[in-house]
Amino acid sequence: MALAPTVQLRGGAHLPLLGLGTWPLDDDEAAETVSLAIDTGYRLIDTAENYRNEKGVGEGIRRSGVARDELFITTKFNREHHSKDGVRRAFEASAALLGLDYVDLLLVHWPNPDQGRHVEAVQGIAALMEQGLVRAVGTSNYKPAHLQQVLDAGIVPDVNQIQLDPQRPRIEERAFHNEHGIVTESWSPLGPGSGLLDDAGVVAIAEAHGRTPAQVVLRWHVQQGMVAIPKSSNPERLAQNLAVFDFELSGEELARIYRLDTGEAEIVDSDTFGH
Repeated sequence: MALAPTVQLRGGAHLPLLGLGTWPLDDDEAAETVSLAIDTGYRLIDTAENYRNEKGVGEGIRRSGVARDELFITTKFNREHHSKDGVRRAFEASAALLGLDYVDLLLVHWPNPDQGRHVEAVQGIAALMEQGLVRAVGTSNYKPAHLQQVLDAGIVPDVNQIQLDPQRPRIEERAFHNEHGIVTESWSPLGPGSGLLDDAGVVAIAEAHGRTPAQVVLRWHVQQGMVAIPKSSNPERLAQNLAVFDFELSGEELARIYRLDTGEAEIVDSDTFGH
């Protein structure tokens, strides 16, 4: 069984370059899909308080029979927990639902800058990391301006998870991450809807490599050092999504995919949206 290669985070943990996203699976679907995914070779599982499926994800982990220390489990918390005490309560609730003593990566799900407490939320995660309850500090949907406020407080997150695909390549955000040693993790890596996978250029590249369009897009992410977390509950697609580490896109192919950039179209604005 081939496992995804990993990237070492600032705090020392090793994050697989490809994992399983679990939104919008319910508990029953999550239990079945997570167990199947781990059996297929996935070691990174991504969930969140807001997905309301952490209990199912935990059940899937237990069904898999794979040792806890071989897995990388990620979850996120909502805006009402944006305080140091609130982060601890959020962690304790998620850990109980997951049935875990620690999580590998805990993220602030949205910065919610209107509250003005997203820096304190990151500080709360850092405190949990010092106690060994989380292994890495994460932010999600943070713009460079939000991250700069965190950096100014003396904390460098290990990971920032953002909406990212070839039509929304987030070049400015990735450059900021790279400058500060923050790993970029892509949610919705295959794009909203099927438009990206139906693009003639992507299809042509896929045919040239004997791959699916989804495999080409996921290869675009991981070949550039981004972590991708596609969601699928289909056994065949689960296996296909993970099988992207045995071929390489050429520079011309990468450039061709970059030409799909549509700017800011359909990017959720984290200055105004958040839960």
